[in-house]
Amino acid sequence: MIPEDARQEIKFVTNHFNYDRVIQWIKFNEYGFFQSYPDRLINNIYFDTYDYDLYAANISGQSERIKIRFRWYGENQYPSSGCLEIKNRRNFFGWKNIYPVSNGAFNFDDNWRTIIKKICNQVPREASELLLSCQPVIINRYKRSYFVSIDNKVRITVDQNQKVFDQRYKCFPDLGLRPVSQDSIVIEAKFNRNDKNIAGNVLQDFPVRVSRNSKFMNSVDIVSGNRI
Repeated sequence: MIPEDARQEIKFVTNHFNYDRVIQWIKFNEYGFFQSYPDRLINNIYFDTYDYDLYAANISGQSERIKIRFRWYGENQYPSSGCLEIKNRRNFFGWKNIYPVSNGAFNFDDNWRTIIKKICNQVPREASELLLSCQPVIINRYKRSYFVSIDNKVRITVDQNQKVFDQRYKCFPDLGLRPVSQDSIVIEAKFNRNDKNIAGNVLQDFPVRVSRNSKFMNSVDIVSGNRI
């Protein structure tokens, strides 16, 4: 069943040279967008099964699919707290189950088995069972800017400076000196499913074309060198 607060998202991807153009459009849009939260660095560990079932479900465009990630904010590479997120997708609608993890997500010398165990000990059974069936695949980091329309109906995020760290076949987290960098920026417009018409009016002259995009999918493609 799709929750009442499920959202729709429209994504745009463009070259980083268009960053100023995108920000100018947002700030001068007639719907009165303003920065709703300070810029911050987002970090994600994405997990998948050993057969890459979650990746495959997204590639094939299955109507019901999920992504599993651990997210934290800021510069710290080894967070003391964060959230396990199960990102659900059904047709055009998306929602997240978020489980706070506050008791030392991992330390500098923790291996992946220990990290997953620590997270599982702090989340409900249904979430821990999902995570235990998975392995870490990639870590990505990027800077996010947040904007919201004056009527609070449409939220826009702008992500830039994405870096990807390959975690496949690793026993320990690897945040070494050679991340793969992406020079694109990703813009996401998010709105309640009842506000689809409003969002359409807001975005009708957005200076970038709509594009299907997934940071998880793109990152796996980058580190693997081909489709799995």
